[in-house]
Amino acid sequence: MMDPDYLPFHANPSKPEFKAPAGAVDAHCHVFGPADQFPYHPKRKYTPCDASKQQLFDLRDHLGFSRNVIVQASCHGTDNAALIDALETAGELARGIAVVDPAITVEELEAMDKAGVRGVRFNFVKRLVDSTPKEVFLSIAEKIKPLGWHIVVYFEAPDLAELIPFLNELDTTIVVDHMGRPDVANGVDHEDFQRFIKLMEDNEKIWVKTTCPERLTLTPPDYSDVVPFMKTLVEKFPDRCLWGTDWPHPNMKSHTPDDGKLVDVIPQIAVTEELQQKLLVDNPMRLYWAR
Repeated sequence: MMDPDYLPFHANPSKPEFKAPAGAVDAHCHVFGPADQFPYHPKRKYTPCDASKQQLFDLRDHLGFSRNVIVQASCHGTDNAALIDALETAGELARGIAVVDPAITVEELEAMDKAGVRGVRFNFVKRLVDSTPKEVFLSIAEKIKPLGWHIVVYFEAPDLAELIPFLNELDTTIVVDHMGRPDVANGVDHEDFQRFIKLMEDNEKIWVKTTCPERLTLTPPDYSDVVPFMKTLVEKFPDRCLWGTDWPHPNMKSHTPDDGKLVDVIPQIAVTEELQQKLLVDNPMRLYWAR
């Protein structure tokens, strides 16, 4: 049973006006359950509505996209069964990001790799997960290195300063979720967002997902206050940016996002066809489908 204040995803999203280039990738989305087949983790911080692989694939087609990168969400903990099931169904049309236990074996990692997993997620958002010692994350990073996987990190802007030494210690590609969750009220010139830009300038292994205007905006469902942040990153780092829907939008409190409207933000942040091609096709294909 989902939490009483949980907002289910949009039942009938609009058809986007923006037509994505051929082969476009939704590089950040999730599957939840269905709980009767893939139970949620007993220590989860929230209970979502079910959001099945078929509903995700139907949305992909409706939005005019070709592929998905499916990210393991905290409500499933380190049980990646729903993720693996979705990847095996999608075949070459999906790749995955797992959340793993430090005790995971090489054989288990290799099986995930065969199913299409290409990285692990480290979550530092305190309201979503319990604190994990950095040494645990470093041990996981060592285990995945032979597979050529990368690391996805999720944190909030005020926590970046203390994370920078750790991020620089990870000797692999890092993808930052949701632009490091800047406070858009502060504007792009605020030291928090500028700190993140400097991190990307200093460390060419760091990529970013220009995602979740619906989470960051102060004026939903108008996302114009987030566009300058997204546009800045796409223009400064055109070869290291990704885009995704974040469907089914877990833990949204302000409103239920219309995924078609989210797609229509893309030409505001990637204003040329060349930038759109990099953001939606070239970059995710290089990172997730290069082998």
